[in-house]
Amino acid sequence: MKILVVIGTRPEAIKMAPVIRALQSVPDQVDISVCSTGQHRQMLDQVLSLFHIRPDVDLNLMRENQTPSQVAAGVLSALDPLLAEMQPDWMLVQGDTTTVMAATIAAFNRKVRVAHVEAGLRTYDRENPFPEEMNRVVADHVSDLHFAPTLQARAQLLAEGIPARSIFVTGNTVIDALLWAVEQPLTETARQELLDNHLIRHVQEDSRHLILVTAHRRENHGEPIRQICHALRNLAQARPGFNIVYPVHRNPNIWEPVHELLDKVPGITLTPPLDYLTLIHLMKRCVLILTDSGGIQEEAPSLGVPVLVLRKTTERPEAVAAGAVRLVGVETDAILQEVDRLLDDPLAYQAMAQAINPYGDGLASERIVDVLLSGRCNEFVAGDRQPARIDPGGMI
Repeated sequence: MKILVVIGTRPEAIKMAPVIRALQSVPDQVDISVCSTGQHRQMLDQVLSLFHIRPDVDLNLMRENQTPSQVAAGVLSALDPLLAEMQPDWMLVQGDTTTVMAATIAAFNRKVRVAHVEAGLRTYDRENPFPEEMNRVVADHVSDLHFAPTLQARAQLLAEGIPARSIFVTGNTVIDALLWAVEQPLTETARQELLDNHLIRHVQEDSRHLILVTAHRRENHGEPIRQICHALRNLAQARPGFNIVYPVHRNPNIWEPVHELLDKVPGITLTPPLDYLTLIHLMKRCVLILTDSGGIQEEAPSLGVPVLVLRKTTERPEAVAAGAVRLVGVETDAILQEVDRLLDDPLAYQAMAQAINPYGDGLASERIVDVLLSGRCNEFVAGDRQPARIDPGGMI
């Protein structure tokens, strides 16, 4: 079986790395090629290096300040001749980036079957997140095989007429990656990164006075990121015993307002984006995480760290329902109110910290490879889009 894996960003690489490694472990059954579009060049390369994955093809599409349409155009035009030359049996993609959306269309046009990892996530709001919500809808409806992380994701696919026999509930591969990463010692690169950013004591000491912040999404550009920064500034002033660490995305729409409002504020450390392993070691020692990241919503519950989500909505409601995550939005007062509630109420804090992670057991990648190799994926005939009955309680 010939499989082409296409990845473009750091989150894709993190979540696809366990699948790639599992496929590479059976070379007698799978001829696997990895294609990087380079949508997020530097951060993508860090993750691939950590997992000892070297792309077979690098499309090198990264450019300064690209629009989603420019990224999509680049992926479509670059993948088309590659698919024609390689003629894989399957193309694997993960998530909801512009790389994923464009890659599925390129494969469809070349009549290459597509398997979508992390299928079925929805907010039902085209603007939140933007453009990810429409990217994943397109990817799911073009794909032939859907690896849903949860039963709710499966139910959402069924409700849209995706055939039940094309959906497999696997858990989320991010847990596979996380459970591997937490067992790894700090690399010399990660240790130097901690030293350079004055963070090494947070890893060496389990003080539980560390608050980690990540915020970068496109819908938080402009006034929302300024509101978030005002909340962090007020929080640092009100709680001088805590240390707030914010790895700042390089996008000027985030970098510039964050540094304008938070640079040199006592109690706040601004760093460049951190290596995945460095970030995981910091997360393990946090008392709280404030984020708009999807992956962190999935990872943190396994580490026993409460998460406040800096968004209006989330495509990961399972963690909210489990009690591990709370949506707080982006308004300054709302953020501060929820932080105070958690830090001042031990019972509320423990309820979140002890919630069960609903995203799996670390075996998702094995289930995905089992489906691909068992032949069950070949039972689905591309183009069959008959409406299916919703059965959220069942599992394929």
